[in-house]
Amino acid sequence: MANRLQNLSRRRFLAAGLAGGAGLTLGLTLPAVAKMGEAGPGLAGRDAAASALSPNAFVRIGSDDRVTVVAKHLEMGQGSHTGLATLLADELDARWSQVEVVAAPADVERYNNLLWGPSQGTGGSTAIANAFEQMRRAGAAARAMLVAAAAARWQVAADTLTVRDGVVSDPASGRRASFGELAEAAAALPVPDDVTLKKPGQFRLIGHDVPRKDIAAKTDGSALFTQDVERPGMLVAVVAHPPRFGAKLRGFDDSAARRVPGVHGAVQIPSGVAVLAAHTWAALKGRDALSVDWDDSAAMQTGSAELFADYAQRLERSGAVARNDGDADTALAGSDAVLSTDYRFPFLAHAAMEPMNCVIERHADGSVELWYGAQIQTIDHAVVAEVLGVEPGQVRINTLFAGGSFGRRANPASDYVREAAEILKATAGNAPIKLVWSREDDTRAGWYRPAYMHRIEAVLGDDGMPRAWRNRIVGQSIVAGTAFEGALVKDGVDVTSVEGAANLPYAIPNLRVELHTTDLAVPIQWWRAVGSTHTAFATETFVDRLARAAGADPVDYRRRLLKDHPRHLGVLDLAVAQSRWGQPLAEGRARGVAVHESFNSFVAMVAEVTVNADNRFSVDRVDVAVDCGIAVNPDIVRAQMEGGLGFGLCAVLGSAITIDNGAAVEANFDTYRVLRAAQMPDVRVHIVLSAAAPTGVGEPATPVIGPAVANALSSLTGKVYAQLPIRAA
Repeated sequence: MANRLQNLSRRRFLAAGLAGGAGLTLGLTLPAVAKMGEAGPGLAGRDAAASALSPNAFVRIGSDDRVTVVAKHLEMGQGSHTGLATLLADELDARWSQVEVVAAPADVERYNNLLWGPSQGTGGSTAIANAFEQMRRAGAAARAMLVAAAAARWQVAADTLTVRDGVVSDPASGRRASFGELAEAAAALPVPDDVTLKKPGQFRLIGHDVPRKDIAAKTDGSALFTQDVERPGMLVAVVAHPPRFGAKLRGFDDSAARRVPGVHGAVQIPSGVAVLAAHTWAALKGRDALSVDWDDSAAMQTGSAELFADYAQRLERSGAVARNDGDADTALAGSDAVLSTDYRFPFLAHAAMEPMNCVIERHADGSVELWYGAQIQTIDHAVVAEVLGVEPGQVRINTLFAGGSFGRRANPASDYVREAAEILKATAGNAPIKLVWSREDDTRAGWYRPAYMHRIEAVLGDDGMPRAWRNRIVGQSIVAGTAFEGALVKDGVDVTSVEGAANLPYAIPNLRVELHTTDLAVPIQWWRAVGSTHTAFATETFVDRLARAAGADPVDYRRRLLKDHPRHLGVLDLAVAQSRWGQPLAEGRARGVAVHESFNSFVAMVAEVTVNADNRFSVDRVDVAVDCGIAVNPDIVRAQMEGGLGFGLCAVLGSAITIDNGAAVEANFDTYRVLRAAQMPDVRVHIVLSAAAPTGVGEPATPVIGPAVANALSSLTGKVYAQLPIRAA
């Protein structure tokens, strides 16, 4: 890999470069990618041995006894590489210590996300869910071939042999052979058409806390991120974007920028002006020295205040219908005891620790190569080919680690990847380009979680239970105008805007959900947990309000409404039992509950809060119950519940993007507030034991913490909390 990436000498990384092996490779050649551990000595010889057995696109077993798992999903901190390797290694019966993971190339034929259709990508908490059987079958096929090779060598029946910890054994004779010893012979055998998978009771790795495969590299500094990539002759690019959304470039003068030491010049691209320099600091200083003339004639001139005023007016009239059970309109119109709350949710930035970046290079043969944390490789691949006028087969993407994403790198327009390609095009491909966004770029350039408003209205029956419920939602469509529109917009309703509301599980005979979709200049896209980030808060706090109006305990009230939803009830009961619900608390302290389904997983939380004399509050403890089917790695499930909860708390306690005169006000972590370590509560995660197929865990905790906290505050103060963030109790 030394001839492909020049990296800091303190870092260690491996050129996997696994060529097809011994007749069993499915036409697969991996580009140079970073290994997630130590390279060790004798690298060239180890590579030659790495692909002795290649039965499919997901596993390579070398004569050196290494098992290399090819992971089709981006590792952005969520543990997907470890989870995918666990699935394959369990069916293979490999030793965990002999397993290594590399990122798959961009190849939609082999690495399609099975839940998305013809697209390679990571998101929607689908990584483990879509690959659960696929990776297990890949491991089982390799295992069957290794067993067949041993049976042929020892002249015994294959079904008399056992496999454990990377060794095939013959109990009758005591003979043993490692995977490495059998790999070459196994490679000459046919790949089985069908395999028998383990039953859950036979799992040895799945369901256990196996160590993550990326910990060592991320601890010792050898993990490769985009900022670590250095190419010969590379220039660093930063882009001056329009300060107002919708503005265009009229012209610029880079004469002052060129006087900054290290600056090579500037070029115009569709999204602004790119300053090119020898290093990042020079590029940033050069951008500061630019003189740019922006055309604001078509730019957004309003802000958040005007937006929410318009949204409030839209709530007064009917929208496109997302769900209509019974006749909620008539029930509401005929009652003089309608309970109603209007909710308001601001724009939100993703604020991942690694801002957007990408390295791109044109080779002498006209091909193009990229290095970055690619989240939707298929879209990025097509965009780069289009911008640069090359065939898709001439574009190669090397997927590196990403320092978080929360949806941002899965941009439906491939915005920052397109930007890198446009810079390469504007400079005629004369030098490799590393595009770097600053924190301020990342915060102010858009692609936010949309702002929304809700109005929920309900009427209670004589028994105190809701007889009618109407939820109107106003906000931008994430998928309109994207490749996902055909699948995700139905009868004028963007399903991502109403998820969590249109599929409300509560037993309400008259239930109606409506949507007003707006069109603004502010670029928006999915944010961790997408629609549920606002729908869960609105619906779960409103249920608590109904329970208080009915004089009922909010847990008992939910139990009655969820009588036909056992998995919702299961997490609700588990969280409540573990939280000591109903036991007395000190003065100024209270508990709140919320339960929600997203990405086919079920999460309930009980949050404990304390309100001080000055109306400030803290979130002290949260009990989380999750039903995500089989917990492939319980430690990662717990980590994702904790991380998702913390991410959701950001929006509760401080995060908000404010638009003023068409521009974002917030710029860095001093103004766009994310959770501080001291604000993180004591989190206790309780996993429902299940033999069901695994479902998502990366996102489902994020929407639930907000309503649990707000409900706890309401039980203390009696106030209705209908706007995020909550600044004071």
